[in-house]
Amino acid sequence: MPYAAIRYDVIPGHEDEIAEIFANFRRVSTPILKNENGEEVGQLLGSAVFISGEIVIRVIHYEGDFRAIGRHMGQQSGVHDLEGKLAKYLKTQRDTSTPEKFAEYFRNANMRCIAQLTKDNYPGPVPAGAQQG
Repeated sequence: MPYAAIRYDVIPGHEDEIAEIFANFRRVSTPILKNENGEEVGQLLGSAVFISGEIVIRVIHYEGDFRAIGRHMGQQSGVHDLEGKLAKYLKTQRDTSTPEKFAEYFRNANMRCIAQLTKDNYPGPVPAGAQQG
């Protein structure tokens, strides 16, 4: 299952305020991702947010069509609440006011993935401690 990472460049010195904003994030209504025709094209499996100084990284674990994530997230009221609260801490303002504009920002903020390692692509027998059970 793939991962994606979204980068936010923030004003340093506000790590606690930004952490609180993300801690109070209202989760999406469903993890199921759909295309423009309403057909299921994937799902969100999990996410994590990290901060260090002036960089925030959101890691998204998903399956299916990456483009559907931005479209899905842009339709969620909790995402718009978070974006509004986060705006004053961003180095560069962006327009995420509509689902389309949010999806465009999301595509542009996606970081290039250079490696994804999992037990599924481990080059040999999986060590006993790594097996699910």
